[in-house]
Amino acid sequence: MTRQLHLNLFILASGHHEAAWRHPGSTPDRMFDPGFYTELARTAEAAAFDAVFLADIPKLDDNIEFNSAGRLDPLVTLAVIAGATRRIGLIGTASTTYSHPWQLARSLASLDHLSRGRAGWNIVTTDSPAAARNFGLDGNPDAATRYERADEYVDAVLKLWDSWEDDAIRLDRVAGRYLDPARIHHPGIDSRHVRVQGALTTPRPPQGYPVLVQAGSSNHGRAFAAKYAEAIFTAQQHIDDARAFYTDIKRQAAGRGRDPEHVKILPGLSPVIGGTEEEALRLQAELNELTVPAFGLMQLKDFAYVDLDYLDLDERVPEEAFAGAGDVTDNLKSRTQVYADIVRREKPTLRELLHKLAGARGHKVLAGTPEQVADHIEDWFTSGAADGFNVMPPSLPAGIDVFAETVVPILRARGLFREGYTGSTFREHLGLPRPENQYTR
Repeated sequence: MTRQLHLNLFILASGHHEAAWRHPGSTPDRMFDPGFYTELARTAEAAAFDAVFLADIPKLDDNIEFNSAGRLDPLVTLAVIAGATRRIGLIGTASTTYSHPWQLARSLASLDHLSRGRAGWNIVTTDSPAAARNFGLDGNPDAATRYERADEYVDAVLKLWDSWEDDAIRLDRVAGRYLDPARIHHPGIDSRHVRVQGALTTPRPPQGYPVLVQAGSSNHGRAFAAKYAEAIFTAQQHIDDARAFYTDIKRQAAGRGRDPEHVKILPGLSPVIGGTEEEALRLQAELNELTVPAFGLMQLKDFAYVDLDYLDLDERVPEEAFAGAGDVTDNLKSRTQVYADIVRREKPTLRELLHKLAGARGHKVLAGTPEQVADHIEDWFTSGAADGFNVMPPSLPAGIDVFAETVVPILRARGLFREGYTGSTFREHLGLPRPENQYTR
C-alpha cells in the first residue's frame, strides 16, 4: 500500500483507564519522573510511531481523591523527551483562551528548534470556569467567543512563526552582518481578541510551522479544524459515525482550498490486549472492578453535564437523562452526544455505563487479541473512517509495551504501517508539506 497508517501514543498519567493507577500494569509512583516519559517515548519511537501526545487543562480536577491527579507542563515535558529521542513527533496541548500568542509561538518555535523539527501544537479553546478563575477571570467565555478568539490567535501565531524569513540570518563574519533586518517582519496585530506588535526573538521553526493538531466535533470545532488542523483527534464509537465525520472534515477542508490528504483524522483507540479474547476480557474486567463509582459519577458531570447520582448501580440508565445532549451545533456537548448514543444503543445499567466510560472517557475501547485489534484498525483505515489512531493504552507502561510488541508487527506484515522512519521531522512522518513563509510569498 502507498497510503500508510499513522499512530500516536497518547500519554496520560498511569494509563487511560480511570483505575489504571490501582493495577499492577501501571507505575503511578513515576508520574512525575522524567524517566517515565522518556521511556514511553522511546518505546513508541522504536515502533516508529508518528508522535507522542500530551493533553492539558490549566486546572486541578475536582475529583482528585479517586484517581491519579496532577500533570506536568506539556511543553516542558516534551523538551525533556526531545533530548532523549531522535525522530518521534512531540505534540503538546496549549489553550488559545488561557495563554498569549507571542509567548506560546516562541515556546513552540523553541521546541521545534531544539527537537530539530518534531513539534506539534494541539489547539484547544478550554471550556472550564475553574481554569478561568486560575487566570483571574470571573467565568469562561462562551463557545462562539472562544472560537472567534482561537481564529485570531492561530492567525497571529502563524504570522509570528513567519516573522523571520528562512534566510534572515546571514552570518557574514567578514562584513560583521549577522542578519538582514529587511527579512524580519513585525506582525502589528490589533484585532478584537489579540494584540501583538513585534516579531519573535526566535527564528522561523525548522518545519516552518509545528504541526497543527485539533480536537473537536461540534460545528464550530469542525469548521475550525477544516481551516487550520493538519491532524484531528476525535472520539468515535462506531465505524459509520467515524466515516461520516471523516467525509465531512475532508469535504470542508477541500472547500477551503486545502488538500484533504493533508488533514489526518485520528480517532482515539484504547486497546485492551490479551493472548486470547478471554484473557483480554478478563484484563478489562480486572480494571473495571478497580473503579470507584463515585469517581465515574463525577466524570459524567464533568464531561457530559449529566447527574446520575440518584440511580442505583444496577438500574438501567434512562435515555431521557441525556435528553439535553443536543446535536453537533452545541459546542459544549459533543462528548455528551457520544455518551447519549451509548445509552440509546446499548441500554446499559449505570454500572455498565460507568465501566464503559472508565476505559477512555468515550473513546473506543476494544478488548481482544493482537489480531482482533489489528483487524479493527485495518477496517477503519481502509474503509474511509480514519487515517490512523491516537493509541490510548489502558495502563502505562504495560499497555504500550504489548501494543508495540504484538500489534505493530501484524500491521507491518499487512503493509499498513512503516517498518521505520523515512523522514526526520514530524511533518515528514505525516506526509505534510513545509508551509511557505507568508511574507516571502
